[in-house]
Amino acid sequence: METRRTPLHAEHEALGAQFTDFAGWRMPLRYDSELAEHHAVRTSAGLFDLTHMGEIVLTGPQAGAALDHALVGHASAIGVGRARYTMICQADGGVLDDLIVYRTGDQEYLVVANASNAAVVFAALKERAEGFDTTVEDKSTDYALLAVQGPKAVAILEGLTATDLATVKYYASYPTEVAGKPALLARTGYTGEDGFELFLDPADAPHVWQALLDAGRPHDLKPAGLGCRDTLRLEAGMPLYGNELSTSRTPYHANLGRVVKLDKPGDFVGREPLAKVAEAGVEAKLVGLKTESRRAPRHGYAVLDAEGNAIGEVTSGALSPTLGYSVAMAYVPPAHAEPGTKLSVDVRGRQEPVEVVSLPFYKRNS
Repeated sequence: METRRTPLHAEHEALGAQFTDFAGWRMPLRYDSELAEHHAVRTSAGLFDLTHMGEIVLTGPQAGAALDHALVGHASAIGVGRARYTMICQADGGVLDDLIVYRTGDQEYLVVANASNAAVVFAALKERAEGFDTTVEDKSTDYALLAVQGPKAVAILEGLTATDLATVKYYASYPTEVAGKPALLARTGYTGEDGFELFLDPADAPHVWQALLDAGRPHDLKPAGLGCRDTLRLEAGMPLYGNELSTSRTPYHANLGRVVKLDKPGDFVGREPLAKVAEAGVEAKLVGLKTESRRAPRHGYAVLDAEGNAIGEVTSGALSPTLGYSVAMAYVPPAHAEPGTKLSVDVRGRQEPVEVVSLPFYKRNS
């Protein structure tokens, strides 16, 4: 299958991007260095092309009811103009994907899925919406998606839109114009910083991208690739599908049981197994690990107890550019999950001491 390119591919090439293939897309991995881009997001701002994400639209009188059945969250309770982080699970409670659901109208919802799972989510929603008075459409090719993330995001964007950004709520969306082009402006984020997402017509994306770069120049805005996005979300303790989330884990394993609304009206896919996990507890729990070593624990490395027995596995790990030491997330038994617990990780045959710490590793000063 041919690798897909975003409408900003020429802009990325002109900026000297190094590319990587990700979920069938040719995406910028970095432009400068991942370290410089990471620090830019933490201290000024970064500009991301996220067009590879999947957008699925549900419309009709029972769109909300269909999503209530299909997802673990209570979509019909979302107010128009608001958004909610949620998940779609298998019948056994395993996570198919984590999602953001925007209610864009009384009878309209926009579901944003991870690029690697967009086709799976669309197929599941189509199947689960059968019998409901709603239409489910894959609108991914109708959208380009840009994100401006960092403490200078407001200062950069405010001159390009008439929307008063001070009034833009977290997890909300606003139809507006940015640089003279129609946009759905949202405020969610996956970096641990404040910021905005812009859903655009693909034809308008190059104009808005350039306008943001121009507006960001006095604020040290940097274009940012997928490489720094991973270290940013890791520091913020945010899960990545395929690492912390998978069909073999429920939301409860990832400390995200709060997204499962067992008390919402009606049944939903995965409800009974999830209710059992909620009552019985989990056999493995997602925790944060820190180590003073610069040899970072990596995905798949074994976590060991004091006797050297393998008790868990690292899901993500890196040297934290912001904190200056290595951090990781891992699944371990609840008995070893208390902050302060001393464990070790097998890093290429060498036992590196680690300490269990609370997530997130980094929290911005709000």
